[in-house]
Amino acid sequence: MQETAMVEQTLMQEQEVPTLKRVHAKRLREVYRSAGWPYQDVVEIELLAAGLLERTTNGNGHDLVRVTDAGIAHLAKATQGNRQARSAHEALVDKVVQAMLRDGRLVWTGLNLRAKVPGESEDVSRWKMCQPDVFSIRNSSRHEYLEPIVHEIKVSRADLLGDIKRSDKRAAYLDVGGQCWYVLGCDRSGHPIAKANEIPLECGVMVYQNNQFEVLRMAPKRPCTALPFGIWMAMAKATPMTETELAGADMSGQDAIR
Repeated sequence: MQETAMVEQTLMQEQEVPTLKRVHAKRLREVYRSAGWPYQDVVEIELLAAGLLERTTNGNGHDLVRVTDAGIAHLAKATQGNRQARSAHEALVDKVVQAMLRDGRLVWTGLNLRAKVPGESEDVSRWKMCQPDVFSIRNSSRHEYLEPIVHEIKVSRADLLGDIKRSDKRAAYLDVGGQCWYVLGCDRSGHPIAKANEIPLECGVMVYQNNQFEVLRMAPKRPCTALPFGIWMAMAKATPMTETELAGADMSGQDAIR
């Protein structure tokens, strides 16, 4: 009986440990390089539960988080991980990030942004959280020149078709970005997973094929005179991507957009 109880307890503990993904390693890097202000979101909860972060306070009694020794070990392992183990989606996200960095833009991945979407009637709107695959702005100090852009990456046709049906998600992306692009991968036979006419007209379409991005349809530009305060806060809490974040990625400049 005692052995059975110990086995059940062990199984329960294993089930409680969250599955760690790339976003968790990215958050650990952000916390390690920052003052440790808590995000108080699901990713932070999972890192606390896994013992990779711990709660602490500063001299003024404010709540902080810091990376534990186990978190540093996990971060080192993630940094040295085999690039081939990453999914096709993550690899294509990196390609888009590289292209935006080469354009001189400030780039984030995995931001949680609050967007305003249409409600049940024309006079009513509601708020929705969204997480663009890639969010970027121009490196400018003037609001009217920021030109925020959302890139949504799709490498699976089934995933794409399901996403297109989610009008709220698309409306959220259009609210936070002056432009919204669908970036499509190719199937095993090398053909794009969809055609431009399958994507809603309010979004641009490009495909990554033969080591370059090809624009199938330009994304309509909407005026964006100022970013909402919530987006500024989300960007301030996160860390823009850099070329060093993409260790092991092809930085040769082949991924041109044409």
